[in-house]
Amino acid sequence: MSVIIIGTLDTKAAEIGFARDILNAKGLDVHVVDTGVMEDPDIEPDTTAETVAEAGGASLSALRERGDRGEAMEVMGDGAASVVTRLYEEGTLDGVLGLGGSGNTSIATAAMRALPYGVPKLMVSTMASGDVRPYVESRDIMMLYSVADIEGLNQLSRLVISNAALAMVGMVTNDPGIEVEDKPTIGITMFGVTTPCVKTVRAYLEERGYETIVFHATGTGGQAMENLVEEGVIDGVLDVTTTEWADELVGGVLSAGPERLDAAGKTGTPQVVSTGALDMVNFGARDDVPDEFQNRHLHVHNPQVTLMRTTPDECAELGRIIAEKLNAATGPTALALPLGGVSLLDVEGEDFYDPEADQALFDALRATLDDHVELIEVDADINDDGFAETMAAKLDEYMRAAELAPASSDD
Repeated sequence: MSVIIIGTLDTKAAEIGFARDILNAKGLDVHVVDTGVMEDPDIEPDTTAETVAEAGGASLSALRERGDRGEAMEVMGDGAASVVTRLYEEGTLDGVLGLGGSGNTSIATAAMRALPYGVPKLMVSTMASGDVRPYVESRDIMMLYSVADIEGLNQLSRLVISNAALAMVGMVTNDPGIEVEDKPTIGITMFGVTTPCVKTVRAYLEERGYETIVFHATGTGGQAMENLVEEGVIDGVLDVTTTEWADELVGGVLSAGPERLDAAGKTGTPQVVSTGALDMVNFGARDDVPDEFQNRHLHVHNPQVTLMRTTPDECAELGRIIAEKLNAATGPTALALPLGGVSLLDVEGEDFYDPEADQALFDALRATLDDHVELIEVDADINDDGFAETMAAKLDEYMRAAELAPASSDD
């Protein structure tokens, strides 16, 4: 078993050497990748900073001469990603451990994000107590707060680094004994306000022999599903909850980026898409809502989450965007419209009930959608069992036609 340690040997050699020695003592091979730019390393690496820089498209001497920290971080991040990808493909990488401040956290996590899901990835970082989304994105990276700066070995840093090294030992040397069944896998998106719908579609699909993976549509959730579709892990998509596009358009905190809804279309993956939670944009605590939105229709979901109702104009634009995304799909695609409301809050008597806004959304979708995208309209809200089963049945039909369904789904 081999663990890769990524770190800047010009500034963190003692700490990296300490982690290496613990791993070696537990019988693991260790490969140290040097990402230090400014000085020569204080211990000998297995992959030099020169090699990392060249893999990232620049020479180490040029980076030193220019002295542009931002450029150096980008180059070394790209280079480290290239190096660890090669080591993984060669079969000499079983886990990755990173140590550092903001600079090497950026570099090491860029490398970790290049690796498949399931490969152990652990970052000991001074940045792990704050917003880690820029480092983790949608990958399975563990962040361990270093508490003190990673600057010299002391009673605290030894304890934290030891825990990290031993955690890596546990991950790479223990077989969890998980049996993976060879079932077609369906990716499903969910929000709290579309949970009843997702529970119904899960039950429907699992009864027919599919495996389901549910993604919380919090930005990174949508990104994770898109990544897994591209990697071929997901065979079909039931995109119940496209709310991340509302945040992308209006400026909420849970955007999945402008590529959301691209992966299934590009790969030809069968997909059934709906309009779940497009009635809302997400922000943090009530006091943190931007000033420009303070006079909008807000709903305090909990002390940490405030929702804002989308307007008719915003809904119309969302309809156009989503329709254009689906129009570009190369595989079987359906759009299912719940005419009675797009979330638990968007039904008569609830706080976000707004037929005018919903109508603007549906009209824009109908007007923009191409004929090759199947349009399904149901006079019920999104959490109605009949609507949920209609979506699930359509996806099952697509999967069977593409010969991707389990045998039991033909019963």
